[in-house]
Formats: sequence, C-alpha cells, structure tokens
Amino acid sequence: MTPPHTKKRWIGHADLDAFYASVEQRDCPEYRDQAVVVGALPGHRGVVAAANYQARAFGIRSAMPIAEAYRRCPDAVYLRPEMAKYIRVSQEIFQTLGTLTPVVEPVSIDEAYLDLTGLERLLGPPKDIGREIKRRIFEGTGLRASVGIGPNRLIAKLASEHGKPDGLMVVHPDEVLDFLAPMPVATLRGVGRQTQKIFSRLGIETVSQLRAIPLQYLEEQLGKKAAASFRDQALGIASAEVVPGRGRKSISKETTFEEDVRNQDILHDVLRGLAAEVAATARGENLSGSVVTLKIRFVGFETHTRQRTIPVPTHDERVILREAWALFLRGDLPRKPVRLIGVGISAWQQAESQQVDLFDQPRERARDQRLLETIDRAADRFGKGILQLGYKRKINENEPR
Repeated sequence: MTPPHTKKRWIGHADLDAFYASVEQRDCPEYRDQAVVVGALPGHRGVVAAANYQARAFGIRSAMPIAEAYRRCPDAVYLRPEMAKYIRVSQEIFQTLGTLTPVVEPVSIDEAYLDLTGLERLLGPPKDIGREIKRRIFEGTGLRASVGIGPNRLIAKLASEHGKPDGLMVVHPDEVLDFLAPMPVATLRGVGRQTQKIFSRLGIETVSQLRAIPLQYLEEQLGKKAAASFRDQALGIASAEVVPGRGRKSISKETTFEEDVRNQDILHDVLRGLAAEVAATARGENLSGSVVTLKIRFVGFETHTRQRTIPVPTHDERVILREAWALFLRGDLPRKPVRLIGVGISAWQQAESQQVDLFDQPRERARDQRLLETIDRAADRFGKGILQLGYKRKINENEPR
C-alpha cells in the first residue's frame, strides 16, 4: 500500500504496433489492407524481422524462416528492412513524447517509458493522458501506438501489451492484483524455458497460483534471487524509476529460430543481417563500439555469450560480422543446432572523436567512412539493400565450435 505522504506515481509505456511494417504501410498506402512482412525476401535465406497484424493472422511471427512465412502467405507484401528510415521515425516519436513530459526513457527503437506523475493537473486523469499520447504520436507520424499506464514499469508494460494493437489501458494501484491474477506466469519478466518447466512441474500456470506458493518453497525450486523476483512481480511490486536520456549500454539484435538450425550458411547470413542492423543503429546514433558480443542459445535454453575487444571502435557491419563469426567458429561452443543467434556492440566512443592510430591507414578509413555514409543515404532514400557492403568469408569446418 502506498504511504499517505507519498505522491502517487503514474508510469506510462508507449509501444508502436508492428513498427517496421506499420512505417511501410504508412509510406505506401497500397499496402494498408495487405499482409506485410519485413525481413528477408522469398527465395533467399533469412528470417522475418517484423510482420503486421494481417500477416500474423496467418501465423507469421518475428524470427520465422522466410520460406515458412511465404508458404503460409504467398500473397503477402515482402520487403527488406530500411533501418535508417525506422531510426529517423523513432527519433520523431521520442521527440513527440518529449512534448508531453521531459521524463522519457527510450528502451528500444519503438517503445519508451514515461513518467506521467503530476500531468493530471494539466491533462486530466490517466486515461485522458493516454489518449493524448496516442493522438500526438498519430498526428506527428501517422502511426498507431498501444499505451499502458500504471503505478510502475511492470504494470505499464503489461498494460500496453494487454491492449495491442492500438490499445489504451490504465491500471490503478487498487486494481493491480486483480489485473495480474489471471495472467499466465510466462508473461512475467525473466521466465525462460527452464523456469517455465519448473512452474509446469509445480502446477503453476497463472500469477494467482504463483502467489499461493510459499516463498520458501519457491526459493528451494528457483533459488532466492529468482524466487524473490517472481514473487514481487506476482504482487505487482516493481520499479517506478524512469531515467530520461539514459545512455544505452549496448546495441544488439538477435533472432530466435522456429526450428533449430545447424546449417552454417544460414547462420552466417542471419548474423550478417543482424550485424547490418546493429551497425546502422550505431551510425544513426553516432556511436562506435570496441566490444563485439556474440550470443548463442541451444536446445534446453543453454545460452552462451562470447566477447572480443577490437583495437579500433567500429560501426562497420563488416567488422562486426567478421568478429562475431570468428567468435562463433573459435569460441569453444558446443556442436549443437542453434536456437537463437545474436550480435551486439558496446564500450562506446563517439564516432567523431575516434583517434586514428599513427600506423593505421587513414585514407582507407576515410574511404570506408564515406562508403558507409553513402550506404546510409541510399538506404534512407531508396530502401535498405539498394547498396550492400561486400565481404569475404572463410569457414573452416574443422575449427572447433
């Protein structure tokens, strides 16, 4: 219960609906009543990056192999991602949110938390605030957003998910327990495949059933830290902190396959696409990273990460791909089919402040930078994939992995 002397907090979560596909539908009115799939093109290796709700009606989901998506809906519109355009639209959305409250924390390209505390005096009750958020986003960008509002981040996030698409849901503090009670435990943060198995073995399917389990017994099954986290979430206890301008610690992108993948050609091609998206995002934010991270998940939720520090910070997808693939080949990883693959960069240095080593080749670096800028401009104007960087690839099947 909130102490009487404590000001009631209202946290909002704004989440754009099917963001990539919605931007494409906005820009091409002829797509608006069609299933739209953004990702690899049919006939090529790769996966779905995003699908609109018309496509999801056919069972098409993010990270599904594009061949399977095409089998389910050959009449859909299939498009390559245009990351530079999506980043630009994302920045417009965050600027729009900043006209409502200065306390905006972007958490991905298409979602953000907002501290709405005190706005009731200006805009009215929380539902009116939510309507205003949706209205400003739509009028500013032509896109629909789902908005959730609650006393903390967890409830706001779940409320926005509950109302998708184009939804608005407000959960008052005295409604939190009833709101959470019927939800599957899988909706709680941190429930992976192994945790879900434990919950299933214990007969725990809903949040209300989780609440009924003694904390000590949960600790025996999950460990103290995990048990405390899930118990707090089940009771609606979570952080209400929203940090404006929080610098992101890393940029990463990952794909979960519907079926485990062993073929290295497919894995390399998917990793190449992920590296390109990470690099485009970094360039859009004028960042370069000097730590490349590879994430791999196998059957049974067995997850490994490998990192490599490079001497010169980069936002070049060729470098990111080269280092990530080297980690894949020589990272002492199990020889198992891959369920998830991801890549990221971190340890930032502002791009314009990079120091060129005396023995580096500045002409080549300048040439490469001009090439990357040209590719970004072409992608922004004509679409991603119009220009692509070439690369050399060597796979030694005898290398341990």
